[in-house]
Amino acid sequence: MASFLKSINIFHNIQRFYTRTRRYNWAEEGVQYPGFKYYPRYPDFKDPSYEPSKVFRVQRIKALKGVPHYEKKILAEFHLTGKQSDVVIVKNIPENNQRLWKVKHLVQIKPVTFPDGFPSSPKGAVLKENGELRVMKTLEPSEERLQLAENFKTKAERMDGDTLRRDSRRKWLDAWDTTL
Repeated sequence: MASFLKSINIFHNIQRFYTRTRRYNWAEEGVQYPGFKYYPRYPDFKDPSYEPSKVFRVQRIKALKGVPHYEKKILAEFHLTGKQSDVVIVKNIPENNQRLWKVKHLVQIKPVTFPDGFPSSPKGAVLKENGELRVMKTLEPSEERLQLAENFKTKAERMDGDTLRRDSRRKWLDAWDTTL
């Protein structure tokens, strides 16, 4: 009797049917890019010149728990299975871009810029969080100061350590020199 009085949800099996929307292909309109077509606001629109970055700074921002195995494999290929704070540098080539596209919801991608120019050696280079690779200038003494220090060390009038110790000991013992 109780099952007879139970309310039945009649909307449980209803599915909504959407009609297929027709896509219009406007002839000779828009600018065709690889993978999409852009319709500019003004007809005389010109793309600004853009120099793409040679490398990307990639950092994982999501946990790996619940991520499908094929996305974990891509992250493992980029060596991003460790800490979330780990950063890798990835070359900007189509193969890497295709793999990054598949895991773009798990990583943060920043183009690396070189405001101080491309470094000749990695020594003294610092990669910031905003993607700037800064080259820190090394501090080197001037040749003049090096020459003056060398002249001071080899000076003949300069007292050696033993003479300085004896003179300091004599001054300590005879605090008031009365032989003026």
